[in-house]
Amino acid sequence: MALKPTIYKFLIAISDLNQHYYETLNLTVAQHPSETAERMMARLMAFCLHAADDPERLMAFTKGLSSPDEPDIWLRSLDDVLHLSIDMGEPSGERAKKASRLAKHAYIYSFNSKSDVWWRQSEAELSRLPINVRQFEWAQIQALSQSLQRTMSLSLTITEQSIYVAMPDAQCEVQWTVLQSV
Repeated sequence: MALKPTIYKFLIAISDLNQHYYETLNLTVAQHPSETAERMMARLMAFCLHAADDPERLMAFTKGLSSPDEPDIWLRSLDDVLHLSIDMGEPSGERAKKASRLAKHAYIYSFNSKSDVWWRQSEAELSRLPINVRQFEWAQIQALSQSLQRTMSLSLTITEQSIYVAMPDAQCEVQWTVLQSV
């Protein structure tokens, strides 16, 4: 019998000072049985970083790990044009190349303890592609995941290259580094 995903509900107040975007999102996120809490929270942070890019609220979490041909997050217009493709982790060069061909804007968010090694091995190949690569600080993603609950209210303040996360019982900061920008 196949394992079912775990469902999380988030009420997120976003104050994105970089893009002058202030909104409250009500998100339901499915955690694949083989997905870690850290990966899911990194997905959530990436989604929130791009919320301002989506005034019509069409951005969505895809099937992710269940569907290897889809990115983790995408933004498709009503006429099914892929405007934004976001992959989490350390995708192969071929996957990144495909994403950069199909989407108007493609991003990779690397977040775990292997990120530095992956980047050193992939930098030459990815530098030839029109793709944005960002790296979340692994220890900060781990700290954020420690407070994970099935139903959560979060307040995010995004400024420069930091997300300040306030939760009912904890606070933390998640920073990212821009490894490649197009």
